[in-house]
Order: sequence, then C-alpha cells, then structure tokens
Amino acid sequence: MKNRIELLADALPENMGGALIISEENRKYLTGFSSSDGVLVVTGSGSVFFTDSRYIEAAKKQITDCEVTELKDLKLQLPELCKSLGVDSLGIEAERMTVDQLNKFSKSVSGVNFSSANTVDNIINSMRSVKDENEVKCIAKAQEIAEKAFDIILNYISVGRTERDIAIELDHTMLKNGAEDISFKTIVVSGVNSSMPHGVPSDKKIESGDFITMDFGAVYNGYHSDMTRTVAVGSVSDRQKTVYDTVLTAQKKAISVLKEGLACAEADKAARDIIDAAGFKENFGHGTGHGVGIEIHEKPSLSPKSKETLYVGNVVTVEPGIYIPGEFGVRIEDMLLITPDGYKNFTSCNKEIIIL
Repeated sequence: MKNRIELLADALPENMGGALIISEENRKYLTGFSSSDGVLVVTGSGSVFFTDSRYIEAAKKQITDCEVTELKDLKLQLPELCKSLGVDSLGIEAERMTVDQLNKFSKSVSGVNFSSANTVDNIINSMRSVKDENEVKCIAKAQEIAEKAFDIILNYISVGRTERDIAIELDHTMLKNGAEDISFKTIVVSGVNSSMPHGVPSDKKIESGDFITMDFGAVYNGYHSDMTRTVAVGSVSDRQKTVYDTVLTAQKKAISVLKEGLACAEADKAARDIIDAAGFKENFGHGTGHGVGIEIHEKPSLSPKSKETLYVGNVVTVEPGIYIPGEFGVRIEDMLLITPDGYKNFTSCNKEIIIL
C-alpha cells in the first residue's frame, strides 16, 4: 500500500514535476512529523524533507517515507535537489503560501518554475478529507476528552460565574484529561451574547434564565474534535424552548440524511428548510457544517453553495443554529463519520434541553 507522499506524487499532473509543501499542517499530514519549520519536496523520482538543526534528529527517527536532510541554505539545496531529480517545476500550496513567500522562492531558487495553480491544494484537500482508521481513532479520542470536560463543566456552571470563568475551566479540564491542546479559542456566550455565533467569552455573569452556548474541542495526536451545546440556567421561556426545539429538530434531520454520495448542499438544506419553515430564515446565516481533522475546518463544507459530495471516511460537523440579536441564540453541534452504511456519530452526550 502506497504512503501519502507516494499518493500525492502519483496524483500530480504530467506537466508538474513535483510539489513544494511548506505548511505545518500538510507537512504533518504527509510525513507524520510535527515541527514549526520545514520544507517537503515531493516528486515521482524521490522526495525529501528539509528541516533545521532543532528538529533534524527527531525527524530522522520519525520520518520513514522519504529522505530527511538538514536545512542549511534552501536557495542552494532546492535547485540542487530538483536538478538531481530531473525536476524543473514545482506546484505550491496556493491556498497557504503568501505572495511574499512565493516571490522569495521565485527570486532565490534558480532553474525552477513555481506553479501557483490550486492543483496541489486540491489533491491534498481531497486526500485529507477521507480519514483512515488511525485518524478516526484520534478524532474519537479527542471527542471523548471534550465530552468528559462537558460533563464536568455542567457541575461548574452556576449563577454568578462569568463566561470567561467557564471557558477557562473547560480548557483546563480538557488539558487535564489528555488533550495536547484545545481545538480553537473556546466559545462561551450567555444571555444576549449567545446571539453572536462566534462571540468571545466576556466578564458577563451568568444569570437565571440565560441560555449558555459552549463551542469547544480537544486536540489528540494532532487531530481535532468539535462540539457545541446550548444549556439553560434556572428556567426557559416558551420562546426559548421553541427556538431550541427547532434547532434540535433541524440538526437531527440533517444528521439523518447523511450518507455516501449525498450532495453536501442537500445536508445543509435538510436543516435549513426546517429553520426557514419555523420563521427563522434570517436568523441562520452560517453553513450547517464542515470537515474536521488535522485542522478544525477542512473539506468538505456543508453549506448552500457547496459543490462537494460526501464520501466514506469524511468527518463532518452538523451545527445549525438560530441567533436572535438582542435576545439569545442556540446552536447544537455533533461530529460524524460517513460510513458505508450511513454515518457514525462521535458525539454521545445529551442534546435534549438541559436546565441547570
């Protein structure tokens, strides 16, 4: 079975001699090695990972799918490598390389043409969107850690705590229970603040009658989890319950249609139709979900404009929401694996309305 570097090399078009990979995420995906610095050159004739003296010993021990060379002067080493491999053109990560970086490579590396087409991005994004067995295990473990933190945080939440208090405690609990990092800046918003989908935790104190939306995740072995739960404190009004039930119904419907071959826009539509029909069309502005893996946002995208299709091995979120400015918001998010039989939900914790 071919490794990821070989699969990338095989997928490159005939007119592209190789690929130049500089992003930390794609280097991690292709080599299995994490470092803040490094350059990976992938060609059909051979591939080399360059890294500096801080990482060279560890890289040589951990990377087995390509040659590892100490990075000393890339503007000399890269053309020498390309010449030895018979390569005169390299595709770049157009979505990740800055214009300044491309200009520097073009000016300093003689004899090599750099293609700024999205070819390399498209190939790697497609590869990364389909998770293998080990990736699925890592994501499942990350979600397990996040859910344990959620169970613990429910006993921590009380009137008088601040949003910031809860966010810090969530982060600390995930790290204490095996997370190597948090997936993104944890979102905890309450009351009127919960109408902001990506609001920042503030010093606002929790009050009786508040909805609290918590969006968070853990990282395990480089892989992310992502979940959102909205809970109530003290009591809920009829309007709050109506909104919550609408979001939950929309989320369950979108999950129920997930399967191999489904257009991602159809998954979004399943949730959006329910929210629209309930009279909240203007209160759901973002997409229904996204892929998750080495990064918190990956392909595919579950949105109205998506042209993608679901494949076995995709890991996606389903997270519809309703946000009413000046009042409150509700979002409920699970993370799911597309399987030959439909889907598997990584998220096992309760999503029926919780009143603390």
